[in-house]
This record gives sequence, structure tokens and C-alpha cells, in this order.
Amino acid sequence: MSRPAVAYIRLDAFRHNYRVAKRMHGGRALAVIKANAYGHGAIQCARAIAEEADGFAVAAIEEALALRAGGITAPILLLEGFFEAAELPEIEANRLWIVVHHLWQVEALMAARLRSPLTVWLKMDSDMHRVGLAPGIYRQVYEQLQQHPNVAQVVLMSHFSRADEPDSGYTMRQMQTFRAGMAGIAAPVSLSNSAGVLGWPGAYAEWARPGIMLYGTNPFAGQQSGIGSAAGASLRPVMQLASAVISVRTLAAGEAVGYGGIFVAERPTRVGVVACGYADGYPRVAPTGTPVAVNGKLTRLIGRVSMDMLTVDLTDLPDAGLGSRVELWGDQVAVGAVAAHAGTLAYELLCNVKRVRFAYSDTSTKEL
Repeated sequence: MSRPAVAYIRLDAFRHNYRVAKRMHGGRALAVIKANAYGHGAIQCARAIAEEADGFAVAAIEEALALRAGGITAPILLLEGFFEAAELPEIEANRLWIVVHHLWQVEALMAARLRSPLTVWLKMDSDMHRVGLAPGIYRQVYEQLQQHPNVAQVVLMSHFSRADEPDSGYTMRQMQTFRAGMAGIAAPVSLSNSAGVLGWPGAYAEWARPGIMLYGTNPFAGQQSGIGSAAGASLRPVMQLASAVISVRTLAAGEAVGYGGIFVAERPTRVGVVACGYADGYPRVAPTGTPVAVNGKLTRLIGRVSMDMLTVDLTDLPDAGLGSRVELWGDQVAVGAVAAHAGTLAYELLCNVKRVRFAYSDTSTKEL
């Protein structure tokens, strides 16, 4: 027998979510599977949609090479581009696409000796102020690259910083800045991340770059406006983080449980100890009251999460006990809800899952 903490990865749900994103946005879509597919397994996720994906996006060349070694032949975009000119021959050899976001990359690309031209995604800083070329020089750099023999095609792109804030006008201003900077250029465009796909139809273009929505999480969840709620409701969680109750005890009123004794029972309380902790990726800062499901019924986390274990309230679940199945997040408990209680984002929780056993399944290949 092995430790019962398992991350169940439903690849049919991943495929479903990719189809939702592509159908909603239209055009083509790069599936963003950087950071090991947000903790889900990049090669497994890529293989699940390999026959229909228009391409993939990763952070850097190491992630792309792992996909190529895993048999992925579709286009792969390096979202951070290259970090030194010495990478360019390997980028060329592996038929990778590159984001260019700084003038030194432009100069290095034009100075390189390549046998085959590369596809370039030229990034504009449309007011996120992280990476990207200034709007004032964007057209000039585009023309330089478009005419250079080392460049096969240029795709125009930018990235939204506040697209998950439906009541902010910042995304509209970014779109206006982008369109002013690309005025006069006839080339494919990519603007929409997951929040853009779900909530900003005005940003739809030739290419989308869905990320978190592919894993079943709606970046608008909890927003008052309801933007993205209809499409978000059709998303399916890909990861179910589960474990089991390994010990049960009853606290008398006034007794505490766990490190620091931060939970003190106000009444006789049945406590279930679960084999999952912060070393597995469950957030240490999740407070008492964070939702948990035991045997399919909702209850709450109590006390402090420790490295290997956490404790849940079984008082109102008389049928639960030793060996009961526990869902930390997945179908009944949204990972976004756990993240909200912990004061973080679903992205971080998913990326942090480790040590647990990963179990992959794929039960459906039917079209939506």
C-alpha cells in the first residue's frame, strides 16, 4: 500500500476545456502548458490534445525540449523568448517559435547565422510594464524583422495585466494602446489569455493563449459582475487532489489540535487526520473553515496545516471515519475556493502540488 495522497489528472477534462477556449475565441489557440502544465504534467497534457492543438506555449527552451523529447511535434512558443544568442541554433533545430520582447533580442536574431527562418511573436508593452517593446518603436522593429531573412513570419502580441478585473477600464486602455502602436501593420495578432477569452470579446484575434482555464479554473470566479461566468461554468476541473482519513479522535470542549493549538473545540468535536500537508502543496496558511469534502460531503479544515498532515471536522459526518475519502480540491471543492481562503491564487496551488502520486485518466475523446 502507498500513501493515499493522490493528484488525479483527468485528461478528458483538459481536452474539453481546450475545445471550450477555442470555440469561444475562434481562430487558433496555443495551449499554455508552462510550469509543467501548471503542475498537471506537460507531456501528458500535450499528448492529450496533440491531434487537435494548434500549438503550445511554454516559458523557456528547457520546457520546449522536454516536450519535443516526449514526441510533441506541434509548434511550441517560448513565451520569454531566448536568454542568450547561443540558444538560437537549438531553437532553429527544434522548430520552436520565439517571443521577442527586447531590442537586444532583435539585434541578436538579426545577427545570427541561421539556415531556416524563425517564426517571431513580437511583444508590445501596452502598459503592463513588465516586458515588451514600447509602442513608439513597435512598427519600426516589425518592419526590420519582416524584411530580415532570419524571420519567416511575425505575429503581433501583447499581454493583459488586469483582464481578470471586469470593472476596470485598464484592459480597454491596453487594447487601445496596442492598436495604436500596430497601426498600419497587417499581421496576425494575439492578445487573449484566459481572462481575455472568457471576458473580453473585443480582444479576440487570430491567436488565443489560454492558460488557467484549460485546467478548469475561471479567473473571474467570485467577481460580482458575472463576466465569464457562462463559459466558466462549462469548464471542468482537471486535477482532483485527494487523500484519506488516517486517524480519528474526539476533542472535548476546550481542547486544541495541531501545532500552536490555534483551533480550540467549542463543543465535543470529531477530528479526522488526513494524509496531506504543505509538503504536498496544500497551503500551510489555509485557515480553519477552508472547505474540504469527506465521502462526498462538505466539511471544513480545522487547525494548522502541517508538513504531512491536516485535520478536518467530522463532527457532523457520523458515517465518516478511518479510511474515508477526502477531496482537498477538485469536483466538489473548487481549487479557487481553497486559494481564496488561503489568500492566494489557484495558479499557485496547482503549480505547487508535489510528492503526491499522480494518476492520469482519459475516459472520453468525443467531440463537444
